[in-house]
Amino acid sequence: MKPLDRITINPEICLGQPTIRGTRITVSTILKLLASGKTVQEVLEAYPELEAEDIYQALAYAAWHVSEQP
Repeated sequence: MKPLDRITINPEICLGQPTIRGTRITVSTILKLLASGKTVQEVLEAYPELEAEDIYQALAYAAWHVSEQP
């Protein structure tokens, strides 16, 4: 698996939730948009500061996170 170098966790930003590259856009925001039926392109249009790789890493982070749960 590629390193998740676009996901950051900082207790000072968004209460320590995982965010994209130090922005205030959380991984959960991206996941909720995709789960509601938005396409990657629609998410990119809604958040022009994002790149497609940010979205793919958010998905990879979520997959890794749930696989680590007991």
